[in-house]
Amino acid sequence: HVQLVESGGGSVQAGGSLRLSCAASGSRFSAKCMAWFRQAPGKEREGVAGIYAGDGSTYYGDSVKGRVTISHDKAKNTLYLQMNSLKPEDTAKYYCAHDSQVPAGYCHRAELYRFWGQGTQVTVS
Repeated sequence: HVQLVESGGGSVQAGGSLRLSCAASGSRFSAKCMAWFRQAPGKEREGVAGIYAGDGSTYYGDSVKGRVTISHDKAKNTLYLQMNSLKPEDTAKYYCAHDSQVPAGYCHRAELYRFWGQGTQVTVS
């Protein structure tokens, strides 16, 4: 059973940067999808970025393209989200998701993930 723990959230001024981390236990990163999603109060969950561990292919949501980078460290079993040029509209709770059964090309599909972290709050003012 996979356990995911996010960290790195916080409050930052517009234009600032944050790096979110998602430490995974109970599984190994190999040929599976991992992703970051976010949800702001009163809004639907939104895909931020995803990565397929098999070939390193990535996807980014339109609202964050060019400002965020997703990566993972196999040795540390940790997923990262580097966020730059943050905007107030980036304020949300950010969740990581991980699943060995989500196939390549579907890493952006939140409904396919079984394992989620508890979330970390990002506030941009």
